Amino acid sequence: MAMQLRVTDGAITNRVLANLQGNLTRVGNLQEQLSSGKQISRPSDSPTGTVSAMQLRGESRAVQQYTRNASDGLGWLGVIDTALTSSLSQTGKVRELVLQGMSAGTASTPDAREALAAEVENLRKSLIGVANTKYLDRPVFGGTTTGERAFDGNGQFVGDTGTVMRTVGDNSKVQVDANGATVFGANGADSQLFTVLESITNNLRGSNTAGLDADLQNLDVAIGTIKTNLADVGARYNRIETSRTAADDRLLNVKSKLSEIEDIDLPNTIMQMQLQQTAYQAALQATAKVIQPSLMDFLR
Repeated sequence: MAMQLRVTDGAITNRVLANLQGNLTRVGNLQEQLSSGKQISRPSDSPTGTVSAMQLRGESRAVQQYTRNASDGLGWLGVIDTALTSSLSQTGKVRELVLQGMSAGTASTPDAREALAAEVENLRKSLIGVANTKYLDRPVFGGTTTGERAFDGNGQFVGDTGTVMRTVGDNSKVQVDANGATVFGANGADSQLFTVLESITNNLRGSNTAGLDADLQNLDVAIGTIKTNLADVGARYNRIETSRTAADDRLLNVKSKLSEIEDIDLPNTIMQMQLQQTAYQAALQATAKVIQPSLMDFLR
């Protein structure tokens, strides 16, 4: 004859209370998820999800830094682009003045030549100011110099040959400055812009037509160099802009993956919460019917 296992009221009570506690724990977990909006509040909630989230957060920080670097690089190159465009406009004006000075009818008197020379002199000072253009209080044509200027008052380059680089992607670095000696000419070179402008001023005042002819050739070389550098700056600007767009798209994708791992599915969580609450209330009602007061409860 098979033995029957005797189940006491205490055993039933303990089991029921344990089940109720389990239901209550599940309700509490769902309440925590709803209040935080996260399905992972601690590593133990999902060890694999926690590792994935940490990796995605690291990637997110790196991509955000790429975006900041790209924005900074675009700031540098945008300022340089504006400066070079202004330089081309002003050197074009100088070229017109040189042609006027070489014309016998336009510059036939000392006063006329002096007026042309004075205008070229003013343009030279203005261009030196353009060559000392700054971004975030750093001269954009000065390389990595710690000084405040790329060119001194005489138009001599006082910067260095260092380059300012920005990392805008994985293994992707772009130069965001422009070297003044490369753009405006090295010190001592015949086509150094400010040397050419000084020579033009002197030859206009001295009525040196032959000298102006040589100055015009050197000026054309200087203008061509500025145009070449302007095109290079434009190409680098486009490259960084493309990298920033790619970084923005990548960051959006990373955030989407991180949300899938960490964030709750709100409608589903609310439904689960309602089901658990219903189950808990039903368990309470069932428990009240199963566990009836015994004689011992009244004798205590």
